Amino acid sequence: MVDLSQYLPILLFLGVALILSSVFVFLPMIVSRATGSHQPTAEKLTEYECGFPAFEDSRSQFDVRFYLVAILFIIFDLEAAFLYPWAVSVFTLGWTAWFSMMIFIAELALGLVYAWKKGALEWE
Repeated sequence: MVDLSQYLPILLFLGVALILSSVFVFLPMIVSRATGSHQPTAEKLTEYECGFPAFEDSRSQFDVRFYLVAILFIIFDLEAAFLYPWAVSVFTLGWTAWFSMMIFIAELALGLVYAWKKGALEWE
């Protein structure tokens, strides 16, 4: 027979999490209806962006430069995340790890120079 009493703390944790998340979701809705602040009007239901009404269709295409900058950011951000674990353990890994990371950083620098020369970082 399996002793299910070991799972009691997990069930208690899940129960408390479910209760707290329900309170955080539904209590503001109940309070807003009870205090009278929930009165939707045409102005409240209109969409806006950055504090002024939208003037174009929301399904319009973005310029490809937005995507290019986003991809470059993700690439360099991810590769910067590889530097932290290496920096913590560089003294225990030895010279091989140091030289391999220097090659990695040189490749990053070459990629950045290439993107810069191609004009990927320029904005008109």
